[in-house]
Formats: sequence, structure tokens, C-alpha cells
Amino acid sequence: MKSFDDQQGKKSNQFTIMKDDPIDGHPGYSGGGAISLENMSPLIVDPNEDKVWVDMGAMHARSEVEKRIKFVSDKEEVPNGKPYWIVWVTVERGEEGPYYHGVAASYLEVDREARRGYKILAEHVNRMDKSLKGRIVLDHMDEHSKNLLREFLKDFNEEYWELAGDELKEILA
Repeated sequence: MKSFDDQQGKKSNQFTIMKDDPIDGHPGYSGGGAISLENMSPLIVDPNEDKVWVDMGAMHARSEVEKRIKFVSDKEEVPNGKPYWIVWVTVERGEEGPYYHGVAASYLEVDREARRGYKILAEHVNRMDKSLKGRIVLDHMDEHSKNLLREFLKDFNEEYWELAGDELKEILA
């Protein structure tokens, strides 16, 4: 199994983790209505190639998988689509240290040759929101993709994995 999208065998540490709160300590700003995506990173799970990697472009629907693809909401229009998962991972800091807080997966299919893809944009947005709120939404993933995700999360940072909630570990067991 390959982890990270490494072109020369180097691990890419692009996981966005634990940035400073830009409004922390600011007396005149409550942050009401603001959403911070600083502790979230999107992973791409490719079950056909047994690969998982961080692709920050997915935050704006511009991951390597999504580039130059016209997306439709009818799966029938993408008969030769290759399945992928975008997994939204949110890291929070607890009393014992940082941990995987929310993990939610969104499905898509891409036919590179036809430059067509299938995804439901609203589902991707809702799954991002659930991840930010600390929810684990992975039940709909196939077992092979779950195994790839589990190994990636453990390999990326064993401490984050150990401090993560039991629900995540049980779903990915």
C-alpha cells in the first residue's frame, strides 16, 4: 500500500494541523457565524490504486482527481467511472494532545478519458460540516477503502490515532 502522493519516495507533510486561532484573545470579535477550516484536511482515497494522500485542492473542488472534469449528478452519465473517496479529517486538541476529531467521507466517480465525473456537491459540503462538528461518517465506505484510510491515519500520526474516539476506531476496525 502506498501512502501519500510521493513522487520521489518522500512523504508529503501537507496535513493542515493546529494553526493558531486568528481571533483568539481579540476582545471585540466573538467569531459568531464564522467557520474555521484551519484544522481540516481532505484526504483522497483511491481504492483501485491502494493509495491515500492529502490534497488541499479538494477544499475548493480542485483536487488532482477533480481537475479538468465536468461533474454531473446522474451516475448513469459516467458509466466507466473510477471510484474515489474524499475524506474530510478534522483535528482538535484535547487535554492529552491533538487527535482525530471528525472524519467524514464523500463519494465520487471519475472517468478520465471522458472527462466526466459523478458527485453530489451538497453531500460533500454536508460531510465537511459533519467533520468540523466532530462526527464520524464512514459507514457507507467499502471495507477496502476503510482499511486504506485506517492505515493512513495510523501511519500519519500514531498519537492522533491513539487519542481519537472509540467510534472512529470501531468503524475502521
